[in-house]
Amino acid sequence: MVVMVTGGARSGKSTFAERYAAHLGKRGIYVATSPVFDEELTQRVAIHQARRKNSSFPWETIEEQYDLAEKLQELAKRPDVLAGETVLLVDCLILWLSNWLVRDERQPDQARLLQKITELQQVISSFPGTLLLVTNEVGYGIVPEYALGRMFRDTAGMMNQRVAEVSEQVFLVTAGIPMEIKSKAFPFV
Repeated sequence: MVVMVTGGARSGKSTFAERYAAHLGKRGIYVATSPVFDEELTQRVAIHQARRKNSSFPWETIEEQYDLAEKLQELAKRPDVLAGETVLLVDCLILWLSNWLVRDERQPDQARLLQKITELQQVISSFPGTLLLVTNEVGYGIVPEYALGRMFRDTAGMMNQRVAEVSEQVFLVTAGIPMEIKSKAFPFV
């Protein structure tokens, strides 16, 4: 089962996804995509880690900033994942996309980003276990002033649509409240 969890910044997406993972499996693998490059991010990561450490649900953390599709393919072969005992939680797709964009910042290539998204979408759509994907909604704000910002916003929107398309459930989290906007009972939505 593939579940997408989206919402604005600081909306409670990660907390909800972690709680939902604990409901769906016996243990979790937390795939972190964020690079840690300053003190503020170090503190955010520490808060996330402490929350997982202090929960009764056992977590294993794996960091993967770029090769997410390949990492998911590798993890999909684990017996505990295949048996449905271990839930994978990727946090966050937007940061993963940002990593690629910043990597190519001098010559951004939307076609390359879309290819990476296609590869990820293919892996997600055939994932044999339970997979939760956290992402941000970035299109609610103003139109970015710079071309790179507009490319990021547009590509992020396309990515979220494609991931939602292959997800059995999609939740929108607002003010810490999850709302199911695509149900496994109604997959045609």
